[in-house]
Amino acid sequence: MAPRREVLFEMKVIGRFIKVSAMDAETLTEVSIVGNPGAGEAYLKAAALRKLEYVLSKRGPASGGRGNGSGGGILV
Repeated sequence: MAPRREVLFEMKVIGRFIKVSAMDAETLTEVSIVGNPGAGEAYLKAAALRKLEYVLSKRGPASGGRGNGSGGGILV
């Protein structure tokens, strides 16, 4: 089981869509998704959390989740 992390969420309505950002408090890694507001808050937060976990797993434990400093993004 993965260790529990503190994750901060922000939800912002943009026209007919909603942008959900999730940020890991320890590594300051942030990801965003855009979805349909009709999908529901729990579903949208879960999707953003899955994306955050994916990004953190790609960065690996050796870097502490902070990446390699290249500033490049991760293609999802």
